[in-house]
Amino acid sequence: MTVTTRSNAGPLTVLVTTRAVLTLPDDSLLISPATISISPITGKIVAIVPTVLPRSSFPLSTTYINYGSKLLIPGLVDAHVHLNEPGRTEWEGFSTGTKAAASGGVTTVVDMPLNAIPPTTTLAGFKEKLAASEGQCWVDVGFYGGVIPGNADELLPLVEAGVRGFKGFLIESGVEEFPAISSNDIALAMTTLKDAPTTLMFHAEMIPPIADSVGDAVQASGPPLAPHGDLQSYQTFLESRPPSFETYAIDQIVSLARLAPNLHLHIVHLSATQAIPILKAARESGIDITAETCFHYLGLAAEGVERGDCRYKCCPPIREQLNQDGLWEELTAPDSCIKTVVSDHSPCTPELKLLPPRLQTIEAPHMHHSDSGIDMTADLELEEQKQEVDVRGTKEVGDFFAAWGGISSVGLGLPILYTSAKNRAAAGSKSTPSIVDIVRLCCAATAKQVGLSHRKGALKVGMDADICVFDDTDEWVLHSNGMHWKNRCSPWEGHRFAGRVKETWLRGQKVFEYGGMNGGFVSGKPVGEAIVEKRFA
Repeated sequence: MTVTTRSNAGPLTVLVTTRAVLTLPDDSLLISPATISISPITGKIVAIVPTVLPRSSFPLSTTYINYGSKLLIPGLVDAHVHLNEPGRTEWEGFSTGTKAAASGGVTTVVDMPLNAIPPTTTLAGFKEKLAASEGQCWVDVGFYGGVIPGNADELLPLVEAGVRGFKGFLIESGVEEFPAISSNDIALAMTTLKDAPTTLMFHAEMIPPIADSVGDAVQASGPPLAPHGDLQSYQTFLESRPPSFETYAIDQIVSLARLAPNLHLHIVHLSATQAIPILKAARESGIDITAETCFHYLGLAAEGVERGDCRYKCCPPIREQLNQDGLWEELTAPDSCIKTVVSDHSPCTPELKLLPPRLQTIEAPHMHHSDSGIDMTADLELEEQKQEVDVRGTKEVGDFFAAWGGISSVGLGLPILYTSAKNRAAAGSKSTPSIVDIVRLCCAATAKQVGLSHRKGALKVGMDADICVFDDTDEWVLHSNGMHWKNRCSPWEGHRFAGRVKETWLRGQKVFEYGGMNGGFVSGKPVGEAIVEKRFA
């Protein structure tokens, strides 16, 4: 079989393999041998043949690469990443964050509206973020807007400017420029966006009310008492943010959904399986609501967190193994409410993780216990008296309540999921996603979530030629020198993985090659773009 030469044919790149995850016309996925033809001019896939064609089928000028049995899958779309620029570039930035993404086969990231300064809660703030991103992105970058008290008039202008969706917090975010929203704020955002082609997303944790109401009184009522227990014990922290934080918040969101029946609602970083029945019941009643979970909730468990190892701190927290098992079961359920899996890459400097000496040697600054939504005022008053001599306060080292909450993992998602699924299968688990399921969860569905399924997340003619080359036979251990994000601090350090990303192609250009020149970033310069096209679906 030969490829018909087009009269106007320009340069051609052809990638072949015995195993590719292809998207069929009905959007179903299939593993098949494949010959994928790419136009380097347009950056699009121009032809796919479900067999391996020889080099002789193409003009001599063709760039032809045979990957043997390595997997070719669509570039991942990580729909939950904090790049933190401008304003907190000591935590992360466009250059380092997108390099890390490229190294792991991620070709599109969508940046959260916080923790940059200014946050993306105004059109002016969005323009500042776009200016900061210029010339720095190694993969394509989309952007979310934020919902905070008082910014409802900014939401529709942000839709017109090309944001992919909006996020609000039902509990304090940990940064003062992005405050929590009340039920009135949620209602106003829903009614404002009810006819817009967008997604309204929520950090769904809420301090449980003392009374039956889950309304605005929750935000005004006193928080729970300061935790009683060892602040360096992960169990103390886990108990301070129980599943009820998530279920109350989701109840609140569902109760207001009638205000915008056509608006897609989405729960970010779902942790507690107790929320799944609420979401399923809402979906059965006709509410358009979905959820995502994260790589760390699927690959890490509370039982494995050592004393004082605040690298594991995030909110909602990593819960027990039994809870993790429930998340895996939901991923493969035919009526699953969890449609996507993302990184929630939320880095900070190592100092803010307050790691004990055995894990780091950098001096940690004094930091108030405000990130966890827990009232520590009385403890702080006493502690500040003790710290007149010792500003740092040695009791804060390894303190899960004082450390910043967030896990660095952008670019690690594919090996995390593949390894965890492989290990579960070896242990006899029936809830084991295949590589096809992983593509659905991390490529196709994430692209759809942010209105980019017309160009991202699929190996199909007409799509952006975003391709990940994955060697599922390789085994390796993550060391700090293998981390490409800015601050090499992650609970994944030391973990053994099955499967490694060998190459990443962005719109028909190879941007990363494991072991290649320039530290693997073989394009030599950033070729990613800011995605600012208006969303239509």
